[in-house]
Amino acid sequence: MVVVPREQFSMTETSLENIYQNTDLPFDLIYVDCNSPSKTRRYLEAQAEEKGFDLIRSNRYLWPNKARNLALARVKTEYVVFIDNDVLVKPGWLDALVQCADETGAWVVGPLCLEGADFKKVHMVGGSTVMKQRGSKQWMSMRRPYFRTPLTKVRTEFKRQPSELVEFHCCLARMEVFEKLGSLDEAIITVATEDDLCLTVLKAGKPIFFEPASVMTYVPPEKLPASDLPFFFVRWSDSWLNASIQNFQEK
Repeated sequence: MVVVPREQFSMTETSLENIYQNTDLPFDLIYVDCNSPSKTRRYLEAQAEEKGFDLIRSNRYLWPNKARNLALARVKTEYVVFIDNDVLVKPGWLDALVQCADETGAWVVGPLCLEGADFKKVHMVGGSTVMKQRGSKQWMSMRRPYFRTPLTKVRTEFKRQPSELVEFHCCLARMEVFEKLGSLDEAIITVATEDDLCLTVLKAGKPIFFEPASVMTYVPPEKLPASDLPFFFVRWSDSWLNASIQNFQEK
């Protein structure tokens, strides 16, 4: 399991304790700490010593794929699960991801990804990409069913099925992905990181699955403490965003 920062540090303690509380399947944890504030750094150092996980510390902000690649170099298991530092999970979430990969042969598996600490709104339930062209112009459209729809208004039963999209909030991948296709593309800095992974896997002719038996939620920040603002603003800065979009388009 590889944990990297998404856009804040203030969820670090809540998220990490939730993962340990709600994960029964044994796992090795690699935590990448990218220049977190001193309070968070001390907390992670203490937890790494207490729980025996591998802590990688960088004294500068890293974009997500760079942080993930640092951890990938240390993974020794058949599967790796990428998970952001601001998510919460439901019991059985990891077992369901592994079971789906085992039973389907999927190279990548995404969970039922909700939004908000109350687990009540859809964020990602799989999806598809559609390439369109008009004259010399070509563009890609992403279709994400029920995005930000309250669960109470969803009139369908989510089922395990092939998908073309997952989210890096949480996803499982075979290490074979990186052994055969290479590491994550660090030129894709902020947006489109998961799209790049999925398109690369699909181009190789390998399956991606959505597994709703695995449930987690992304908790977006409502109000950030001052100590989180420098990271948040560089994470979503024009320079990082524009470079990411341009590199993704060219690729």
